[in-house]
Amino acid sequence: MAARIYITILLSLMTCSVLFGIGAVAVLSVPALSEQAKFLLPVVIAASFVIGPVIAWFMAPRLRARYRKARDRAVDAKV
Repeated sequence: MAARIYITILLSLMTCSVLFGIGAVAVLSVPALSEQAKFLLPVVIAASFVIGPVIAWFMAPRLRARYRKARDRAVDAKV
């Protein structure tokens, strides 16, 4: 597998949890939404599992580019 896929898998775990946290706080802190929490919290969970990997897919190349730049600088410093 490509490095982008590995990075995406690792990032998707974090992005899903952050998205769930934001959604859960939004649902539970608004009184009108907290009445519907039985329905809305599973929706937030499903949405975080769907949207999280998509966000991670777009973030992965940026993280890899930083690593490449740092690695290239280290190689240039040795020469």
